[in-house]
Amino acid sequence: MASRPIWRGHLRLALVSCPIALFSVIRGSSGLHFHLINPETGNRIRMVSTDAETDREVSRQDLVKGYEFEKDRYVLLEEGDFEQARIESSGTLTINKFVETASIDPIFFDTSYYVAPDGEAGQDVFVVLRDAIRKSSAAALSRVVIARRERAVAIMPSGKGMVCHTLHDPNDLWDAGPIWQDVTEEKPDPSMIALATQLIDRQNGKFQPDDTEDRYEAKLRDVIEAKLRGEGIAPEPAAEPDRGNVIDLMAALKASLGEEKPAAAPKKRSRKRAS
Repeated sequence: MASRPIWRGHLRLALVSCPIALFSVIRGSSGLHFHLINPETGNRIRMVSTDAETDREVSRQDLVKGYEFEKDRYVLLEEGDFEQARIESSGTLTINKFVETASIDPIFFDTSYYVAPDGEAGQDVFVVLRDAIRKSSAAALSRVVIARRERAVAIMPSGKGMVCHTLHDPNDLWDAGPIWQDVTEEKPDPSMIALATQLIDRQNGKFQPDDTEDRYEAKLRDVIEAKLRGEGIAPEPAAEPDRGNVIDLMAALKASLGEEKPAAAPKKRSRKRAS
């Protein structure tokens, strides 16, 4: 069963537009879900909304949103207040410019939505825009209001439709400078890069959805099934990662390509005890 649209509006390029709808890419039911349980009774724990000052229980349906303008002081907002804040991107995805897809650093990608025509009207416009964007090998940049927040988005062709990727604001991301400050700026040996490139070419292939399989969840499902049967599963021995320094990077690269055996690490000499 197809999901319901999370947004309806128009996709606009200059004077051309068509009605579209955005659908969530993610299925909410996928993956394992757990509940908090009281181990003494085996009962679920119920989360209760309480007034922070009176400790009285409050029904969630009676709650409203509030903005804290001073410490512990809030201005309350109603649905009408949010309607007054509507802007163009609340109902129209206007394409502002096109950029090379590769020019968007992957760290900016956030949530993805399927883009599809909303009804029969505008189907011809939709497929023309889709194929034109695909031919240009570019991404269309626009803005849209979702969940009461305007987000920059990149729209790209995918299959018979298009996909809208929300983009992080730069202020949402940590600066990588301090994290990478100790990375050496020395240029590596070109011959080593050539060998590493050969390794990459040897393992080159096409991305398959199965490449993203969650093996941990699959193993956890086996554990759950075993517990239901009253059995147990012996954990696989964890492989110790080799954290030692590479003695000879060139030899290691060549060995990975099968050109020669890796150089053995020098044995540590045992110190003689002083007599």
